[in-house]
Amino acid sequence: MPIVLIGLSHRTAPVELRERFAFNEAAIPDTLGRLREAGLAQEGVILSTCNRVELYVVTPGTHDPGGLLKFLLESRSCQDAAPDVFYLKTEPQSLDHLFRVACGLDSMLLGETEILGQLKQAYDLALKYKFTGGRLNKTFQRAFNVAKQIRTETNIQRGSVSVASAAVELAEKIFATLKGHQVMVIGAGDTGEKTARALMSRGASDVVVTNRTHETAAAMAASLGGRAVAWDRWADEFGKIDIVISSTSAPHYILTPAQLTPLMQLRHHQPLLLIDIAVPRDIDPEVNRLDDVYLYNIDDLQAIASEYMKQRQEEIARCEAIIRDKVKETLDGFQRPGLPGAAAPAGAA
Repeated sequence: MPIVLIGLSHRTAPVELRERFAFNEAAIPDTLGRLREAGLAQEGVILSTCNRVELYVVTPGTHDPGGLLKFLLESRSCQDAAPDVFYLKTEPQSLDHLFRVACGLDSMLLGETEILGQLKQAYDLALKYKFTGGRLNKTFQRAFNVAKQIRTETNIQRGSVSVASAAVELAEKIFATLKGHQVMVIGAGDTGEKTARALMSRGASDVVVTNRTHETAAAMAASLGGRAVAWDRWADEFGKIDIVISSTSAPHYILTPAQLTPLMQLRHHQPLLLIDIAVPRDIDPEVNRLDDVYLYNIDDLQAIASEYMKQRQEEIARCEAIIRDKVKETLDGFQRPGLPGAAAPAGAA
């Protein structure tokens, strides 16, 4: 019963395709249930982030890789996607990939830490609905431990290693200084909040938060020392806002050229930076054609990440050596009798 991985990521597919495969958290338990009912998996975890969609499954001994791909395509109604954007891995490569993901080695921003939290959430969700068993429980716990070890024993996180810090660098290329510039956060997610804090640490001020649930927006605004505005009134703020961070879970664009064009007239040719970190995307890419508008999506952050690659090559080698040892230890453990079936909490050491 090997652990098999099927997925696509920023390395194989652009954001326009990744957003078609993204899973809303509420849909994941049902998808895992259908995967099990189809006889394609005995255990399963689905990881869906802005940069990747991956299914980790424990398959029957005679598993059908083509069946997993067909299931993924049909579950997202994307049968037209080219097969070469997906990767399919079995042991030991599937474990090696999982450990690399947990450590941020496969991330757009090398060494970033948000992915570990996202991976823990994905595991916790599968555990809650009893879609994990001894093999995935042991493997994911080992992945979390490896990530902790690499954070403490290497310098892989040196430099710009998060969406938030990359967004700051982006903003500083548009504006000479961030001091006095106003920020709006659309959506009350964790990444949006971190990005707003990073901008404020460089001098940005007067943060405005809006969310469909006003109480959630108010809570974030209070923690940032800013203010909340009603969801149906956020466009009224565009005359004063310089930087917008959008990270909602909306299934469609919330900002289009038709909406933005009259709002730009209020700005008197002042530049507007739009950072769309949502997948599916929140902002219609056509708005980038408007004068004085600068739109960047999650893939655009890759350029910033690449600037740090050279200085980290030695750290990458150290991380990969640790991962190789831990993959071997994990697989050796599967060969010993008494494989544990119970799971420890996701944050356990």
